[in-house]
Amino acid sequence: MLVPPALKRDNLYDCYTDEDEFDHDEFGDDQKTSSSAEFAQTVIGQQQLNTLSNDVSGTSTKDEEEHLEEPIHSQFGPIGSPDHRHVSQHMGGPLPEHIVDEPAYFYLLTTYLSYMILIAFGRTRDIFGKIFKPEKYKDFKERDGYAALSSDFDNFYFRRLKTRMNDCFMRPITGVPGRYITLLDRISHDYNETFEYSGGHTETLNLSSYNYLGFAQSNGPCADDVHVAITKYGISSASPRLDTGTSDLTQEVEREIAGFVGKEDAMVFSMGFSTNATSFPDLMGPGCLILSDELNHASIRVGARLSGAMIKSYRHNDMNDLERLLRENIGQGQPRTYKPWRKILVVCEGLFSMEGTIANLPGICLLKKKYKFYLFIDEAHSIGALGPRGRGICDYFNIDTSEIDILMGTLTKSFGANGGYIAASQSIIQKLRVSNAAMLYGESPAPPVLMQILSSLRQITSTAAGLERLQRITFNSRYLRLGLKRLGFIVYGHDDSPIVPMMLYHPGKLPAFSREMLQRKISVVIAGYPATPLLTARVRFCVSAAHNKEDMDRVLKACDEIGDLLDLKFSTGIMGGIDPLPEGMTLEDVQKVDDRRSRKVMPPRWALENVIASGVQDCRCQLK
Repeated sequence: MLVPPALKRDNLYDCYTDEDEFDHDEFGDDQKTSSSAEFAQTVIGQQQLNTLSNDVSGTSTKDEEEHLEEPIHSQFGPIGSPDHRHVSQHMGGPLPEHIVDEPAYFYLLTTYLSYMILIAFGRTRDIFGKIFKPEKYKDFKERDGYAALSSDFDNFYFRRLKTRMNDCFMRPITGVPGRYITLLDRISHDYNETFEYSGGHTETLNLSSYNYLGFAQSNGPCADDVHVAITKYGISSASPRLDTGTSDLTQEVEREIAGFVGKEDAMVFSMGFSTNATSFPDLMGPGCLILSDELNHASIRVGARLSGAMIKSYRHNDMNDLERLLRENIGQGQPRTYKPWRKILVVCEGLFSMEGTIANLPGICLLKKKYKFYLFIDEAHSIGALGPRGRGICDYFNIDTSEIDILMGTLTKSFGANGGYIAASQSIIQKLRVSNAAMLYGESPAPPVLMQILSSLRQITSTAAGLERLQRITFNSRYLRLGLKRLGFIVYGHDDSPIVPMMLYHPGKLPAFSREMLQRKISVVIAGYPATPLLTARVRFCVSAAHNKEDMDRVLKACDEIGDLLDLKFSTGIMGGIDPLPEGMTLEDVQKVDDRRSRKVMPPRWALENVIASGVQDCRCQLK
């Protein structure tokens, strides 16, 4: 049987050599401080652990040798300096307004023109194709009395636009998606309709995975704990939660999550999307009102629609618009009957995955105290990635979690696992456990996944290595964002967000940018219509604690070269990128003096050498 190379090994990622330098008390007395190795011993017993370790020492297989030879730095990079860390926390005062920069009208007009050309040529090809190659269009026509399965109009975008850049999506990988990711080389001979694998591999720097804290590893304490859990629990519970799918490990994970986020109880799911999609129907119903941020994730929209409640959207992160909707709907009540709403629930994400913006939680909490609504926060991207202790947006703003009624999060992104959770009061969780569709019919989270969640949580809360991961991702995010702004790119999002969207606009520049980055051995994610509005196509860099400053410098160098090649440096400077402000001045002070129309704010076009030289110090400032 193939077993891990070692179940007991030194922590490869500790940033401290002296245990006294790390104070466990700063995380609170309610957190457990047992190490992953100690927990593994309690799971299967000291005798079984020793027996398994002896088996490991006497086993030497080809797979094991390859495992030992794999460089650890390919999954988690070494930190270059203690200065390459930063604490994720709000700097005080109101959350800075997210200012949206725009390119010159020439680029917007040519973007529209590009889509018009694609549509015109695509329609022309379809007209002649239906005449000369009707077999390719058979699925869009009625046949033998059967309606067409696919709509010709709906399929047009995928057929004539996305197919042109299919090589930039769904690139198959092999191995661990850590600091580096290995792609399977492929080639197409029919314009991306189909692909053939050449048998080669390409190792690339990974900025395309939600591996925020770098726990996607095949080495280290978490991987060791998972191997130990498999020997006791197997790889599947083979049952829904309501039957025999709830184990002692499941209950331990739920207790740990509840304590981590500061709630009475929690419930885990095997899929992040279904966490939202199946929870809203149990929380809301007809006669209820859901006020949702216009940029909320699709899972929230699906769950809200399934609930049967009335749904209204407010402008993204706009507290004035949210208050307007609250006043109108509380005053008018339900449509036609004008009865008071049974419940009002405000829903927003803690960190928006496509924009990189952080929710204005202090503003929402002020409105909550005034209008007495329930609050649901989706922390899919913020849990683990924000806050001094990695406990999400409440930790980031230093807001007590008791002010939020329901906290949702996923376990894929920061914990290297999969699934999701709902954390709330004990009464809410008890209701979900007996009525939630995922609980009744969905599969239970697999034991190895549960152990990965539990082990990574304990790494975060009780080890110096976990603390380092939290600070490294914040530094990497701020450093990369500042560098891109100073090079002249338009970058969305707040400073501490690990999601860094860089605007491309033109549909033709989406695949061009992705392919140019791949030539430089860097994997990125591109997003365009319909995932984004028509004019705001972008590349989305997903930063990880597994990266280091050298990796960020490599990305900046590649973007600088490609930005000049594809003419992507559109920034006017109003979103940042200028010199750090003098002490005592804020972004609002500069905006009162600098008017974009008068062009007093100079477009940032720094040289790459200057960006790298001053980035470490300047990325700690509030204004970039």
